[in-house]
Amino acid sequence: MKNLIVYASKHGCAEKCAAQLGGRLRGETRVVNIKDAGAENPAGYDAVVIGGSIHAGRIQKPIREFAARNLALLKTKRIGLFLCCMEEGDKAEAQFAAAFPEDLIKIAVAKGLFGGAFDFERMNWLEKKIIARISGVKASVSKVKDENIEAFARAMSGTAS
Repeated sequence: MKNLIVYASKHGCAEKCAAQLGGRLRGETRVVNIKDAGAENPAGYDAVVIGGSIHAGRIQKPIREFAARNLALLKTKRIGLFLCCMEEGDKAEAQFAAAFPEDLIKIAVAKGLFGGAFDFERMNWLEKKIIARISGVKASVSKVKDENIEAFARAMSGTAS
């Protein structure tokens, strides 16, 4: 099985999660940052995973554009969708639902909320101030859920328990 993971990451959380996931999928897996994917054609892959992180309440625009541009083709593939965000519960579910086209969510064999992180070393001054004001967090913190990445990999591989 040939897998493609396309992700967007501003401060590295989705990048780390995509790399972890890539190491857990069966078959040949290519992990590509959307900035480098450009015109990456998902046609040559059996499975496509799309993921990103939430900034100002939305997933990155290049991920939305990739999904929209390739929607017809993606609907013929084994699909996985993941989101990195600091929210949990209903808020995280709402962000997930808003991040991806409904048509893809309906057919996805794996859907993942991988948690999130605030990496203050990779943020600019303004981002740090906004995060501190909105969340109360003033230092780097990670809430990445390895067990969610593992469960996602099992679902993509068809070995979910």
